[in-house]
Amino acid sequence: MKRAISFIAFLALPALIAAGATTAEAAVKSKPRVSVTYPTKGHVNKLVSRKSLRKYVVAHERPIPELTAEGTPNLKSAAALIVDLEDGHSLYGKNTRNVTPIASITKLMTSMVVLDANLPLDEMIYIDQADFDFIKRTHSRLGQGMGLPRSDMLRLALMSSENRAAAALSRAYPGGTEAFVAAMNRKAIELGMSNTRFVDSTGLSSDNVSTAEDLVKMVKGAYAYPLIREYTTTAAHEVETVAGRSLQFRNSNGLVRNSTWEIGLSKTGYISEAGRCLVMQVKIATRPVIIVLLDSIGKQTRIGDATRIKKWIETHLERKPIG
Repeated sequence: MKRAISFIAFLALPALIAAGATTAEAAVKSKPRVSVTYPTKGHVNKLVSRKSLRKYVVAHERPIPELTAEGTPNLKSAAALIVDLEDGHSLYGKNTRNVTPIASITKLMTSMVVLDANLPLDEMIYIDQADFDFIKRTHSRLGQGMGLPRSDMLRLALMSSENRAAAALSRAYPGGTEAFVAAMNRKAIELGMSNTRFVDSTGLSSDNVSTAEDLVKMVKGAYAYPLIREYTTTAAHEVETVAGRSLQFRNSNGLVRNSTWEIGLSKTGYISEAGRCLVMQVKIATRPVIIVLLDSIGKQTRIGDATRIKKWIETHLERKPIG
């Protein structure tokens, strides 16, 4: 009987998305269970799980116009900010002061705190059970007891968003994880990130929050570190464990493997509370910009938004003076 009800509920969903993608996304984000109206007479206000609705919306996403009626990029991320690094001018903003979970974008702050401590990059760090993800139960190929140099742990945390690597880096900090998180929050204050708070080094906690405006400041700060620029834009990296096993890792942002992009820094993030997130420092049409995209629904939405931004800057801003 449950299967039949679920099927009928799916029949009702087209009515929910008929008004467009924004309505559907709002419904998906609103509550754990969403009320929809059945098409069959007499059956109304049945509950559909958020997970089921999300799958349906993503599967039935319609192509959206590249530009809005105002001539700005038509972005599906809930919050976004594009800043020109040459003059600090904001080229585009959307919900830039909304405080929201930032997932693994957190690891940019993690890396700055590690590097500020001037700890030996060749020192071996070993994965402990304390580094396991007991929040989201995410998978990792870094097993308990596996050892890597701090430099490799840092690269994997940034490049492929390895949560156990990020957790191990904070645990191996003088004073341990608690001291590390305190240093993260001090660094945020130093960078002027007044609406940002960290509680862990991985971003798995939804209590790690920030705004698009603050994340521009964090990207600017991180860009000053050559190793962060290098590690976040590495397309792939192979590590060899102390046991002699080789492991291949790939960058979580596929755009770094795209020759049409000139990316100076990149970081992705995802937990269900934060949606899909992406921050980048890129050069587009000779213009260096920072792009912040937060809370996108669907695996490819943040990449689609980044592509729309690139085309918009290339075709609509390159020849225009910025007012």
